[in-house]
Order: sequence, then C-alpha cells, then structure tokens
Amino acid sequence: MVIGVISDTHGNLAGWQRAWELGLSEAEVIFHCGDLRYHGPKFDPVEGYAPRELASSINRCGKPVLVARGNGDSEVDQLVLDIPIQQPYVFAVIDGMRLLATHGHILSMEELFSLVAKWRIDFLLTGHIHRPVLNKTNGFVHLNPGTVTYPLAKEPELNRRTFAMIRDGRVAIIDIDSGEEVMVQE
Repeated sequence: MVIGVISDTHGNLAGWQRAWELGLSEAEVIFHCGDLRYHGPKFDPVEGYAPRELASSINRCGKPVLVARGNGDSEVDQLVLDIPIQQPYVFAVIDGMRLLATHGHILSMEELFSLVAKWRIDFLLTGHIHRPVLNKTNGFVHLNPGTVTYPLAKEPELNRRTFAMIRDGRVAIIDIDSGEEVMVQE
C-alpha cells in the first residue's frame, strides 16, 4: 500500500505539482492535513499560488484524497472541490492500518493521543506547524509532512518544503526542492 501525505499547500499549485512528480502520483490514497487553498493573513502568496487551479488539479488527480479541515480552510472552499473537507479529523482503515488525520489546531496533542490509544491508531497525521515531524512512540507513528509552501522550522535542516510517503509501512519525508528523503522511519 502506498499512501501520500501532504499538508499546508495554501493554494500553491507548484508545490502540489512537485510533490505529485516526486511520489503522490504513485499513491493509492492521499491524505491532506489541511490548509489546502488559502494563503492566510500571515503569508504573502508565493510563486505558483493558484488556489482555483490547485482545487482543479486535486479534483482531476484520479486518486482518493481525504482532507482534514485546517484553520485556513472555509466552507466556500468546498464549492470548488469534488471531495469533502472533514472536521475535526479524518479516520480511515486502509489495508488494516488505522490512520487518523487532522490539521492540529482544534484538538490538543493530549486529546489526539487519547484517540490514538482508544482507537488503536497506527498513524497519526497532522499539519499546521509547517515543519516535518516523524516519531514512533507507544506503537504508533506521528507524522507531520510539513508544508510544500511556507516552511517555519527553526532548525535549518528542517526548514524545507516537504511532503511524505508511506510505502508498505516505511515512512519518508521528502524535500520537494531536492527530492531528498530528509526523515525516514522503517
């Protein structure tokens, strides 16, 4: 099973397209952890900012895309998407793996970890912080794919534009500029 994970595209069609080239096109299902279209008041639009075209590209991608609503997503975004934006999280069982995806701005990490334990989650997928996270603890993997648009990590080695791929349980966070795997969990 191949699963793509992306978050915080903020209307960046070019970032989505690069992630598509580097792995999302191989995914059997794609999780988007929120902030899909709007760039938000803190950011200026980046080169490649094309929210309408991004929605169209996602609609045409031919893959199931599961989207958790982010703090930058609104009801009006649903008007141009053929897929539902779900809130506060997306729960799915795929090939026996239990995945919980959320943006990360509504439920606290404590609340999420409680759901992880209660529902025996294998992969907790989050967004919102614009920095990649990959940790395996207490039998589950916490994965934040970072952002393909506005990296905000304080550590220079993590301040990259990234997305993630899960291939048969192996998780890799990939830099969209270099194509390099920057974090891996076997």
